Amino acid sequence: MTISTFKLEAEYFFAEGCYIVETHNRADDEQCSIVRARVLPGKTTKWHHVKNTIERYVILEGTGVVEVGQDPPTAVYPLDVVMIPPGVRQRITNNGQKDLIFLAICTPRFKQNAYVDLSHEFPT
Repeated sequence: MTISTFKLEAEYFFAEGCYIVETHNRADDEQCSIVRARVLPGKTTKWHHVKNTIERYVILEGTGVVEVGQDPPTAVYPLDVVMIPPGVRQRITNNGQKDLIFLAICTPRFKQNAYVDLSHEFPT
């Protein structure tokens, strides 16, 4: 058995434009990683995609608007799950008055070299 303990003090600002706690991202579990992300009110993450990785956002707190690929912007609320295919551009906006908090679950696990910043192609 392995337990990955959540440590709020490990939160850091990620260049994408949100705060991250890597809850579970281990070399001995290549199949999955989980991060807790926090977007401040009124903020939008940068356009990006993740190569060879399916990402799922599980909204925990707050409200937002998610944009994935060519789909229209879509409102998200607590307990909504957004599935983002590999290599598809994405971003999320916090349109509420409090922090937007969600889990980002990646399969296979997230690796930094899979992250592609698209902000130069799609400026906000």
